[in-house]
Amino acid sequence: MGGVGEPGGGPGPREGPAQLGAPLPAFRWEQIRPHNLPGDKWLVIERRVYDISRWAQRHPGGSRLIGHHGAEDATDAFHAFHQDLNFVRKFLQPLLIGELAPEEPSQDGPRNAQLVEDFRALRQAAKDMKLFEANLTFFALVLGHILAMESQTWCLQHDLGHTSVFRKSWWNHLGQQFVMGQLKGFSAHWWNFRHFQHHAKPNIFHKDPDVTLAPIFLLGESSVEYGRKKRRYLPYNHQHLYFFLIGPPLLTLVNFEVENLAYMLMCMQWRDLLWAASFYTRFFLSYIPFYSVSGVLLLFVAVRVLESHWFVWVTQMNHIPKEIGHEKHRDWTSSQLAATCNVEPSLLTTWFTGHLNFQIEHHLFPTMPRHSYHRVAPLVRALCAKHGLTYEVKPFLTALVDIVGSLRKSGNIWLKAYLQQ
Repeated sequence: MGGVGEPGGGPGPREGPAQLGAPLPAFRWEQIRPHNLPGDKWLVIERRVYDISRWAQRHPGGSRLIGHHGAEDATDAFHAFHQDLNFVRKFLQPLLIGELAPEEPSQDGPRNAQLVEDFRALRQAAKDMKLFEANLTFFALVLGHILAMESQTWCLQHDLGHTSVFRKSWWNHLGQQFVMGQLKGFSAHWWNFRHFQHHAKPNIFHKDPDVTLAPIFLLGESSVEYGRKKRRYLPYNHQHLYFFLIGPPLLTLVNFEVENLAYMLMCMQWRDLLWAASFYTRFFLSYIPFYSVSGVLLLFVAVRVLESHWFVWVTQMNHIPKEIGHEKHRDWTSSQLAATCNVEPSLLTTWFTGHLNFQIEHHLFPTMPRHSYHRVAPLVRALCAKHGLTYEVKPFLTALVDIVGSLRKSGNIWLKAYLQQ
C-alpha cells in the first residue's frame, strides 16, 4: 500500500496503518475531500492523513470543533489550540491512515502557500521570543483585582480556557472551573464548547455559534438568504434598534443562563453543576441578610444585565462588522484576519477589554498569554503588509458604532432582497 490510494476515495483503514512500520498509503486531495460527513471524517495534519471518524466523539475539545476541519489541512489549527504537541501526537498515532502524495500541495485549493509558510515562521519567531510563556505575577494581579472588585471575571476564565496561564493544562482547567463556576455560576465545559468553535471557524455560519443568531438577528450572507426566501419573523430592517432591547441587556441574563443550564444537564456535567451551585449559594447567603430574597434577586438581575452590556459590546465590536458567511476554506491566517479587527490600544482600553482589543493576535495565537499581544502585534502587521492582507485597527468608539451600523446594513440588505419580485 505504498502507492497512491485507490481511485474513488473509499473509506480505507480505520485504525491506522495495517502493519506497524509498513509504508504509509499516499492520498490525493480528491480522495480526501469526500470524507467530511457525519461518521466519516478525515484530517490532514503536517501532511499526514488521520481518520477521526470514531475518535472525534472522544476529542477533549468536542466532536464539533475537530469536525469543522473535516477533509482540510488542519495543521495551523492543531498548533494554535495545543500547547504540548508531542503529548497530543500520541493520541493521533493510532488514527494515522496515510500521508499526502509527494506531488500534492500541503493545502487543498487555491491557497497562498507562501503566506502559510510565513505565518508558521512568525509563530516560531514568537516562540523563540518566549511570547507563549505566561507571567504568573500578571495573572495573580488579575485574579486579585477580580476578587476585590468583582470585575472582568470573564476575561480571566477566558485566559484559563485557552490554557495560556499555566504550563500544565489541568491547572488551567481547574482554574477555569473555579473562576467560571464559583465566581460566575457558569459551566467551564459549556464555555469551551462554544468558544473553541468560534476560534476554529470565526464568523462562519453553523460553525461559529456567535454568529448563528437567526432568526433573531440577520448577519452577513444570511440577510440575502432570508430576503430571497421571503422570511420575515421580525422586522429585520429595524434590528439595529431592537438590538438595544434584547441584545446587550439579555445575553448573559437569559440566553447564556438557559443555554448553560441545558448544556450541564444534557451533557451530565455534574462537577460544573456543583461549581455553579456553589456560586449561587455564596451569592444568596452573602446578601439575603441585607436585602431579603426579593432584593437579592433584583441585585442578581442588575449584575447580569450590567455585565451583559459589557460582554456584548466588547466581544462583538471585533467580529460583527467583519465578513460573515458560509465556509470559504481559507488558510488559518486569512480566515482569522477576515473575521477579526483590532481596537486602538491605550491603558484604559486594554484594561477595559481584557486585552481583547488585540483580537487579531488573540485569534492567530489563542494560547498566547494576553500580556504578549502588544509584542507580537508588529510582527503580525508586517506579515499582513507583505501579503497585502488587511490589518484593521479602529478607534474604540468607532468600533462600538460599527456594531450598530453593520446590523443596520444587514437589515437593509434583507429588506431589499425581500421586496424583490
